[in-house]
Amino acid sequence: MLERYVKRILEARVYDVAIETPLSAAPQLSARLDNEILIKREDLQPIHSFKLRGAYNKIARLDPEQRSRGVIAASAGNHAQGVALAAARLDIKAHIVMGRNTPPIKVNAVRALGAHVILHGDTYDDAAKHAAELVAKHGYTQVPPYDDVDTIAGQGTVGMELLRQHPGRLDAIFVPVGGGGLIAGIAAYVKYLRPEVAVIGVEPDGSHCLAAAKAAGRRVTLPYDKLDLFADGVSVAQIGKEPFRIAKRYVDDVVIVNTDEICAAVKDIYEDTRSLAEPAGALAVAGMKAWVERHGVTGRTLIAIHSGANLNFDRMRHISERADLGEKREAILAVTIPERPGSFRRFCRAIGKRSVTEFNYRYADPTEAHVFLGLSLSPARDREGFVARLTEEGYPVVDMTDNEMAKLHVRHLVGGRAPGEHQELIFRFEFPERPGALMNFLTVLGERWNISLFHYRNHGAAWGRVLVGFQAPKSDRPALVKSLNATGYRFWEETDNPACAQFLA
Repeated sequence: MLERYVKRILEARVYDVAIETPLSAAPQLSARLDNEILIKREDLQPIHSFKLRGAYNKIARLDPEQRSRGVIAASAGNHAQGVALAAARLDIKAHIVMGRNTPPIKVNAVRALGAHVILHGDTYDDAAKHAAELVAKHGYTQVPPYDDVDTIAGQGTVGMELLRQHPGRLDAIFVPVGGGGLIAGIAAYVKYLRPEVAVIGVEPDGSHCLAAAKAAGRRVTLPYDKLDLFADGVSVAQIGKEPFRIAKRYVDDVVIVNTDEICAAVKDIYEDTRSLAEPAGALAVAGMKAWVERHGVTGRTLIAIHSGANLNFDRMRHISERADLGEKREAILAVTIPERPGSFRRFCRAIGKRSVTEFNYRYADPTEAHVFLGLSLSPARDREGFVARLTEEGYPVVDMTDNEMAKLHVRHLVGGRAPGEHQELIFRFEFPERPGALMNFLTVLGERWNISLFHYRNHGAAWGRVLVGFQAPKSDRPALVKSLNATGYRFWEETDNPACAQFLA
């Protein structure tokens, strides 16, 4: 199997349009991790992503009849741009199906490359289904993003380049995983020529389809309502069939990272290369850092694939807010202090000279008040130790550093409370970022429940994060949940989240 793929990779037609990207040193990251860290700069491709390689190799191999009918792809991201540019260079008409909530920057980028953009549905599944219908109707050739031997071979040229660029000692290569095309291509080439080099996949918590498949010994489909959407470039529910055939034998390990760790990796890459990676583009660096910490290794030579830099400008704010949490340089705490003269000053004295990143004070009742505290910690300082010390001094503390609702909403919302004695149910939603999404939500819900809280912040993504409170007793929960399901939006109940009790209840 590997020999056949190596031959395909060596014959891959990618350099008519793609470039051989550099393998850059990362001196600051190397010093911090005490390993030699190298970054493969796929962000420097003409579309700022490796996806161009596979798309071009696939399209370049079509016969004249297939070319005359045109090509189609379902994608809202880098694959769409890869198909559009490849088709333009080969003078082939390209049709790209994207969700209606795709950020305008991505739609405009694909149109600028000459492709015909079709907006349909809100999810990848909606777009893929419509693309299949158009294939059946018009005879277009589908260009798969990962589950195709020519696509995999095109992506595998990344592995061919890095072995040629770094012929010396090499211990591990870290590769972001979505549908698996990139890691399959790299693993096939690297394991054939240098089987001693570890190939390690990295996935976000919530989109870990390769890790789940390796654990089960077969491909599994992750539930859509739990699928991670932050690193949208790798948000895939099921690993591709052909990529898994390779990965199950030749991928040595899979590391799973969270949103904060990805944001910290975006910052790491920027500090060493001055490149702004998209979340999926920074995934490999995040996984490499987690792997080094987990195994305590030093003195190794490690390569991470920087797979893309198509970052919406508006997402930078959210990423910068979360980067220090991912680096364990910030703690988010909810602290209860007495509501009496001088208590505020005494609490600040307990904090000491530590750098405060956020301080929100909320009167709770005549006897106590709640403080939402962001605290900058040096890497050597123990967060748990500081929490324990505050507790010993008589301050009730709830550590919210890993509380997603607190980080997404409450830190921007402290102060609101349900009026009087009304009971309240709190839910967190993901709305599609398109006109009419809110009105659809309100129309489906009707007028049975009064909305007592609503918080939304734009994160520059295809899905908006929304927190909603409803004036309703807990006995109404089944009926309310039924109505919320009818909206078609993903949601999580947060009524019992400690952040609600501290700041919103």
